[in-house]
Amino acid sequence: MNYVFAFSLTLFAGLSTTFGVIFAFNKKIKKETLLPIGLGISAGVMIYVSFVEIIPKSFEALNSVYDQSTANFYTTLSFFLGIGVMALIDYLIPKKDNPHEYKEDFKVDQATKDETKKHSLMRLGIFSAIAIALHNFPEGLATFIAALKEPELGISIAIAIAIHNIPEGISIAIPIYQATGSKKKAFWYTFFSGFAEPVGALIGYLLLNQFFSDAMFGFLFAAVGGIMVYISLDELLPTAERFGKHHLAITGVIIGMIIMAISLLLF
Repeated sequence: MNYVFAFSLTLFAGLSTTFGVIFAFNKKIKKETLLPIGLGISAGVMIYVSFVEIIPKSFEALNSVYDQSTANFYTTLSFFLGIGVMALIDYLIPKKDNPHEYKEDFKVDQATKDETKKHSLMRLGIFSAIAIALHNFPEGLATFIAALKEPELGISIAIAIAIHNIPEGISIAIPIYQATGSKKKAFWYTFFSGFAEPVGALIGYLLLNQFFSDAMFGFLFAAVGGIMVYISLDELLPTAERFGKHHLAITGVIIGMIIMAISLLLF
């Protein structure tokens, strides 16, 4: 198994949060058009690959160990456990501090020197960074496991997660910058929150390494599918619609599914 390749993909996906800094400070980028389509594509890739590729691969791995009925049950259970993990993380993070409850209310008057407002913005940025870091742990493990099991599939998932991490980077960079006036601080807070993704992959691997088998891959792969679907429905599509128009997001979803379908047919 190519662990270096899998870890490199996870590192790329996690650190793509730093691209959010570019989007946050570059006024020439049309966020209202580019981000909704990009996030829609990411969601389309994740949803399509979860149901067409990940779930069947999970069942196949589990069916090599268990009978068909038991393999079906474990695949379904693991899928919903993956959803449950992400839902639990969202539940534990206060709604007002959860970057996935996206609010475009960061545009404050930079001439304002009100310390209370600055403190509030700094707190928002820090909590966003912590919340995203917590979300990135299971996402990192998901990318890592997918890349180990199916390298081509791992690449698709890594790219999809990379796109999805861009608005998360924006949700950290803007309040930190508005509070401190430092683009450097905004970058580093964003960087370290994204770095939690490869750290999550590494910790997950170290904890589960001794248990790796066809059955373990089957359980984890189905959970990855659940995580992907949850991310798409709870984070990507709502965020895409907040950034732009509904039809742009849906167009992106369809394009993402087509791209994934063609790649699976060709490779």
